[in-house]
Amino acid sequence: MIEQILPTHVATFDTFHDRPDAYLFPEERALIRDSVESRRREFTTGRHCARTALTRLGVATPQPLPRGPRGAVTWPAGVTGTITHCRGYRAAAVADVSRTVSLGIDAEPDAPLPEGVLEAVALPEEQVAVKELLGDLPAVHWDKLLFSAKESVYKTWFPMMRRPLEFEDALITFDPADGEFTARLLPHAVRGISGAPEEFTGRWAAAHGLLVTAIAFPARVPAGLGVGTGRDARRAGDEVFA
Repeated sequence: MIEQILPTHVATFDTFHDRPDAYLFPEERALIRDSVESRRREFTTGRHCARTALTRLGVATPQPLPRGPRGAVTWPAGVTGTITHCRGYRAAAVADVSRTVSLGIDAEPDAPLPEGVLEAVALPEEQVAVKELLGDLPAVHWDKLLFSAKESVYKTWFPMMRRPLEFEDALITFDPADGEFTARLLPHAVRGISGAPEEFTGRWAAAHGLLVTAIAFPARVPAGLGVGTGRDARRAGDEVFA
């Protein structure tokens, strides 16, 4: 499912079930030693998805994928990647950093956010837009999709900048017709940060009772197109979506 909203050069693997053939290296098992069984299963299958995606990318030797700062996965040299898991779905995506600087994916059940959560994670203009979309296109839970898009933004941002990003630091707008979204990083979030992107563009999909979002930040942006991952930047990076 996730491969449908990522560039074709990004290697992916997903599953709707925990895998009996999934395994962990000792240093990975140590990370979830005190976790409940459900958490151990999702973590183990997530690492399986990541190693399978790495194999598809050409990283032939399985290796441990430990945690780095703030829980981010430590990927092999020259690779960027991301993992997501929710009830009934696990997925991973990896790419060569020569083509994609950073990746962010997120999956969520296609269900409403709990009461009060939208107000906690969404900017006022996002709340208005989400309520309008829920009225016009109720087949999609746009509040949960907004939450997922913000998670993908954070997962893309942190490996690049190594700084936290809060829910109120990015303004998300959706294109319901094209299955795209734009995240504009607000001035207070990027002020004084050298090389910080101004914008991410991602894609989203709703299927199988799930909502998925994905961002692939391209490595090459020719002069004249500026910073960010809008449609021009994506074309410049030879991003071809499946």
